[in-house]
Amino acid sequence: MGKSISDIKKELVAARASELPVFVMKYENDPRSGVRAMAAKAKKSMEALEREKQRIEVMKQYEREYASCGYICGIDEVGRGPLAGPVMACAVILPADCNILYLNDSKQLSPKRREELYEIIMREAVSVGIGSASNERIDEINILQATYEAMREAVSKLTVKPDILLNDAVTIPMVDIRQVPIIKGDAKSVSIAAASIVAKVTRDRLMVEYDSVYPEYRFADNKGYGSAAHIEALKKYGPSPIHRKSFIGNFL
Repeated sequence: MGKSISDIKKELVAARASELPVFVMKYENDPRSGVRAMAAKAKKSMEALEREKQRIEVMKQYEREYASCGYICGIDEVGRGPLAGPVMACAVILPADCNILYLNDSKQLSPKRREELYEIIMREAVSVGIGSASNERIDEINILQATYEAMREAVSKLTVKPDILLNDAVTIPMVDIRQVPIIKGDAKSVSIAAASIVAKVTRDRLMVEYDSVYPEYRFADNKGYGSAAHIEALKKYGPSPIHRKSFIGNFL
């Protein structure tokens, strides 16, 4: 007697990606429509996985182009626009044979996916460096210079010195390493995408911590950005110690 539909469903749930072709071959011609539907679902998963692999291969174009340079480092920042909190930068050196799927501009990913990828990147990267500039520093030297400062700090914290930097759109002053600025680089380079994700997750976690200190501003929800509720709280309670004074003049 063949397997029951419930057992086949358990088999599909437990199947690794590499086992899906066998599952499809085994059940796509099963007389039971429910089983054929599961085989079709598995086939769609295989096709989606193949599309994702192809997308990632396209995102490796710069890593391939500069492979002969040595260690390639992707750099990105997060938090230039918020009214509160630091600007955060990350530098990531991925291994040459990196095959992490679903890397993308962090803004295009769900929080759950970002958290999952953060763990994978931190585990598999050759080195990760994180830098930040506080709200006080942003007020002191302006957001652009503070962003450059955070990026330089991120590079300095790498345990391996990179041979080339792939940057999301900018050229960082006072850095003696070759740089390649790439417009919308966090969607075009796996290294920059990885940096984007780590920077975003790191800053988001910090803003959640700040939420417990300054709950009235709802930093866990808005991450310091100017949401309606945040602006309303700012008008009602005034600025917190982590607000950027140079950003909030219009709201007070």
